[in-house]
Amino acid sequence: MNQFRRLDLFCRVVDNYGDIGICWRLARQLVREHGLAVTLFVDDLASFQRICPPVDVQAALQQVEGVTVRHWANQDGVYSNDDVADIVIEFFAVDIPPGYIDAMAQCEPRPVWFNLEGLTAEEWVEGCHRLPSMQPRAMTKHFFFPGFTGKTGGLLREAELEQQRLQFAPAEFLRQLGLTPAELAATKVSLFCYPHAPVSALFEAWLQGAAPVACLVPEGVAADAVRAFTGSDGMAGSVATRGALTVRVLPFVPQPDYDKLLWACDLNFVRGEDSFVRAQWAGKPFIWHIYPQDENLHHKKLRAFLQRYAGELPALADFALRWNGAPTSGEVDNWAASWSALAAESSAATARAAAWQQQMLSLGDLASNMLAFAATLR
Repeated sequence: MNQFRRLDLFCRVVDNYGDIGICWRLARQLVREHGLAVTLFVDDLASFQRICPPVDVQAALQQVEGVTVRHWANQDGVYSNDDVADIVIEFFAVDIPPGYIDAMAQCEPRPVWFNLEGLTAEEWVEGCHRLPSMQPRAMTKHFFFPGFTGKTGGLLREAELEQQRLQFAPAEFLRQLGLTPAELAATKVSLFCYPHAPVSALFEAWLQGAAPVACLVPEGVAADAVRAFTGSDGMAGSVATRGALTVRVLPFVPQPDYDKLLWACDLNFVRGEDSFVRAQWAGKPFIWHIYPQDENLHHKKLRAFLQRYAGELPALADFALRWNGAPTSGEVDNWAASWSALAAESSAATARAAAWQQQMLSLGDLASNMLAFAATLR
């Protein structure tokens, strides 16, 4: 891989933390594990700072954990050949500044140009992965798809992640977050979802349930439902118990601590793409809140993933569909029954999560797979 020295990654933040979460993980991994000089162009530094506190939201240019971070304020600017990296990645088909593309066209050899696409389990991506797209001025861009099969690029994962997980002590971590012995003994659930999730209805089912549940919510997530339940401002440190349910609000933590939260819980509610992938590496059962799309296209993507992952977990599949507002089998008609069915399936769901994690590990990691393909294009 030493034929490549520099890589530029362009990210626009659409899903507050998912887009920048993916790009930040990828940028750090390319620096740490592959020795590349990486510049991350990002338009929303405030969202970036939530997952990486050292980011200075006022800085046009800064170094963070070995990555050069450039505030991508607009499409203006004149770029020279020296400004162009050996590999250029546009995340999710963003428009690279025209001046940068002009400079790319003047380079010899031309940079390897990737459109890193969003994650989906749909079968059509296998036919589009690595396909070339001819661009003006005799340039070529290649599509690169993350995915769940050997005919895709795999999932984003750092080399040391699994060893870190295996060495992790969950009880100590949870005690540091303030959990009481009663919460430690309960079913521990992390909750990260979009604002339209039916959280209040789920809280009602949990509090009326027979088994205790400790729900750990990052500050600002499901804010209305959390405030209504806790009777407080919903800030970090807020906690309340009603019936069988305890809701505890946690600080919005940096990425490494979020991984630990996923490892420490029995069930994880995740959203978008970044936390969705991290839940899979956690090897624990999870419920995915997929980013909503027009005409409910996200329901098709959700079903495609559930078909691969939850074929023998009908309660988990039903719960995930219900959580996303998609039509279900109709076998249960309320949240209490849906949760009861999911709880009864917990042993099988835990075994499936561990087996799926091993299956994904066998595909390699996205960054290494991408660089290996880039090497074939030079």
